[in-house]
Amino acid sequence: MYLSGVSGAGVARVHSPGPLSNRSSRTSTPHSSMMSIPAGMSNVVGDQGVMEHREPVAEGNLKISQIVECPSEIMCCTYNEDSTLLAVGFVDGSIRVYSAENGAPLHTLTDDETLAQHLPCTSVVFRPFHQGDRSQNLILATYANGLVKLWHASSHKCVHTIHENRQTLTAAFSKNGSVFITAGSDEKIYVYDTSTKKLVNTCQPSPSRNVMDGHRYRVFSVKFHHNHANEFISGGWDDTVHFWDSRSEHSTRKLFGPHVCGDSLDIDAHHNHIVTGSWRKDANLQIWDYESGEEIRTVPQDFSNSLLYCAQWLGKDHIIVGGCDANMVRVIDRGTLKTTGRLVDLPRGVYCLDNNRQGNVPKFVAGSSRNLYFLEMKQTY
Repeated sequence: MYLSGVSGAGVARVHSPGPLSNRSSRTSTPHSSMMSIPAGMSNVVGDQGVMEHREPVAEGNLKISQIVECPSEIMCCTYNEDSTLLAVGFVDGSIRVYSAENGAPLHTLTDDETLAQHLPCTSVVFRPFHQGDRSQNLILATYANGLVKLWHASSHKCVHTIHENRQTLTAAFSKNGSVFITAGSDEKIYVYDTSTKKLVNTCQPSPSRNVMDGHRYRVFSVKFHHNHANEFISGGWDDTVHFWDSRSEHSTRKLFGPHVCGDSLDIDAHHNHIVTGSWRKDANLQIWDYESGEEIRTVPQDFSNSLLYCAQWLGKDHIIVGGCDANMVRVIDRGTLKTTGRLVDLPRGVYCLDNNRQGNVPKFVAGSSRNLYFLEMKQTY
């Protein structure tokens, strides 16, 4: 995942998707510049050696419900708890909050610091809301210059800022919202008290290189457990996933293998399984048992495989992934491990996706270039 880029200019607008196709295709975005073509198209070389522009296509049981063009390159996105809002972070450091129902832009979040620095927003996450909380829809955002900001969406105000001496790449709240954690370009994971915004713990490895009880390189993904308030997992460039207690300095255990380069860790609340997506071609999607750390399955490769930036459980029965090289979104049946739907011919890699966690087959969104693709699975009878 890159942390710099060219910001776009434009007005958010909703497109009606074109006709869907069930054709199979394998496409890769060329490494040449694509700034001269529309944000919603991919640029590929056809059979006659002529450059062709292709619109993204949904295949299998996947359906595009709408496409929203955004003002800049998309880096991260997340739904709020009741799935009414979608927060999106951009490469120019701005954040927009959209209506999850119709894709209309509702709020833009910037301040003097983000406008002056003009560096990517690397993650966004809504604070869990509990009865008695005075404010709703508080968004925690991290930035490539080490800023960590807590925003109040409806007032457009930044209510608190933390300055970290690193690139801050990811963040997560505990299930009860009492603490939040951040991680980034070093091996440290910081634990903050949500009410005071004070640093209460630093999760890190032992000084000895002979002990692997923490990360040794940058960390791209952190996820709290749904049922254990103090437990979380983390993954990054050192090909390990670590299990932590937020009150302890060192990790309690680890598993080896996943090469995590984006938001590609998720814990399934139904079966207590972990899914990991790796930025590589081989064994890039794996399922693990949370309690034992043992690998359960490696998901077979699709015939046009991606280097994965993001992976998530989709309800109880599916997995969704997105990545680059073959720029696409893929939906996998959890039982058969077969691909049931794909979004292909995307203009760039897929750096982020999120699902609304509503019902047995949740709706979800994926970001590629400057477009948000709102997706759902077709009903089968």
